[in-house]
Amino acid sequence: MATAGDDAVRQVELADEAMKASDVDAAAAHLSAAIRGFTATGDRCRAALACARLGDLFAHAMGNLTAARAWFLRATRLVEDEPPCIEQGWVAVAALGCDVDDPAVLLAGAELALDRARRFGDVNLETKALADAGLAHVQAGRMTEGMTLLDEAMALACGPADDVEAAGKSVCSMLTACYFAADFDRAASWAGALRRHGLIGQTPGAPLILSNHCDGVHATALCELGRWGEAEALLTRAIEDFETGMKMPSWHPVIALAELRILQGRLADAEMLLLGKDGHVQALLPAARLHVARGDHELARATAARGLRAIGQDRLRAVELVTVLVDAALGCGDLDAATAACDDLVARADRLDIPSLQSRVTAVRARVLAATGDLPAAIQTMETALDRLPATGAPLLRATLLLGLVRLHDDMGNLAAASVEAKRASAALTDLDVVLPAADVARLDRFGAAAPMTANRAAPCPATLRQEDRGWTVAHGEARARLGDTKGLRYLAELLRSPGVERHALDLVDRVAGLDPSPAGLDRRLLGDAGELVDARARTAYRHRIEALRAEIDDALEVGAEEQAEVLQSELDQLVGHLAQAFGLSGRSRRASSAPERARLNVTRALRAATAKLAEALPEAGAVVDRRLRTGLYCAYEPQEEDVRWIVQS
Repeated sequence: MATAGDDAVRQVELADEAMKASDVDAAAAHLSAAIRGFTATGDRCRAALACARLGDLFAHAMGNLTAARAWFLRATRLVEDEPPCIEQGWVAVAALGCDVDDPAVLLAGAELALDRARRFGDVNLETKALADAGLAHVQAGRMTEGMTLLDEAMALACGPADDVEAAGKSVCSMLTACYFAADFDRAASWAGALRRHGLIGQTPGAPLILSNHCDGVHATALCELGRWGEAEALLTRAIEDFETGMKMPSWHPVIALAELRILQGRLADAEMLLLGKDGHVQALLPAARLHVARGDHELARATAARGLRAIGQDRLRAVELVTVLVDAALGCGDLDAATAACDDLVARADRLDIPSLQSRVTAVRARVLAATGDLPAAIQTMETALDRLPATGAPLLRATLLLGLVRLHDDMGNLAAASVEAKRASAALTDLDVVLPAADVARLDRFGAAAPMTANRAAPCPATLRQEDRGWTVAHGEARARLGDTKGLRYLAELLRSPGVERHALDLVDRVAGLDPSPAGLDRRLLGDAGELVDARARTAYRHRIEALRAEIDDALEVGAEEQAEVLQSELDQLVGHLAQAFGLSGRSRRASSAPERARLNVTRALRAATAKLAEALPEAGAVVDRRLRTGLYCAYEPQEEDVRWIVQS
């Protein structure tokens, strides 16, 4: 006759079968039943392992870190008072290393697991413990010690370790460490061996998951090298391969693509990619950068502050998050806060042996000095940032710093020096496949240092669109005309002003209507349809409430209030769902009367009417606009290198 313990073991087996069939809900139900059965029979060790598996399921199959952390905590409590056992080790490293925010917590768990692994002779647990310990040391700034442990872990993963899941999680820790330390060569050197060993590949399961992670790291390296087109192609393919093979959303390449979209100025695209993910520490930094790029400095500060609370002694991510605090303070003109954050940044970066990171930190100091009015010191500091760069290996960062130096000399009136640096910047941009902000392109042109993509051919005559008292004046070459003021021309001006940048139709409507996008602005109702409008103010309010809920969830988990955290998580999930619906995500079709759909139709009609009028007045330049204009829920003017450049004055 079967006992309760036998039934619990059977429930674990059924959970395995459910996972093979990608039935996540059934797997969770079977693991819950197993936990009840093991607990009823007093088998705390096996109950703890089942809790750890359920936590892993919530974290990676369901995307619910709040529930995952609660199950990991329960697993720890079940075995903490037991005599030394192997289960204590597995529970200590149950979470993915990259999901543990504070490296001190990660290291403590890894050291306990390493003790149990060596005491009981478990090479698979030893592999995971070494990898997590290595990641923790790297994040804390102990680069040599951390990378040595990671190399040892990878040697075991490619050798005697035979638990594919544990080895896969170990590889994840290695790739995460290389990502944050910008050690792309190390990641590439291990990737070959891991592929030959079958740990990275296109087989659904751990190999495809790790291949996806590896692609994300590789694409980040390509972005650093200024090869954005290659990075985008790699990420797009990686996401498609993963979602086809695994039948679930991709993760690391999606976050890497969001970071690329921010660099490209495609902010709405980036928000869609990050939506619902910024509760995870990997996505938190790009989310904070997105808020800065959008100009929501209050939300950027809140997100960065939440990240800093979570990561504890993680010095690498702290440097990036404090940089966000500096940029947010500069963006809202709070020079005292910017100076204080910059001092904190320099202290956190002290003795971190990563040349590119030190150059970025020095460049941040230059920006703060410039904002305080000390341009000579800012120029000297920016030159120091350039001097700190290695001779090779950081072409995009070098070009970015040179562009910063051009701006500083220009602001100070050192036109001869600005011209020299502009030519250096243009040379540094040669062969880089990147998108420059329009202001930088115009500045290079002004100093006779055209961007490399246009330097070797005659630039077409620019066209102008100038707003006047009762209309617009358009000109191209000898042609000149006056057009009446319309919403379509105003929408078009917004797009021509920022070529290549996507704008949500509702953002264009709000911008032209002069509505306040701040939380204190005019309330035009929240998200929904049949009369409710989704304006910039509403979306901003949702973003702020989502960030506040994430902070409240972290606080609840910190004091052990798991039930309160679950209630808050439920509200958070609803808000994220509503915001996703506003963007037309999650497979939801647009309602015929929804605010986004109305805006899409109205903006498209207005833009097409405006481009028709423009083409009548300026046939050549207008035809280019008509050809390169993309309309719909997201609108953009996407010119090619040889196209007419528009100058908008309003």
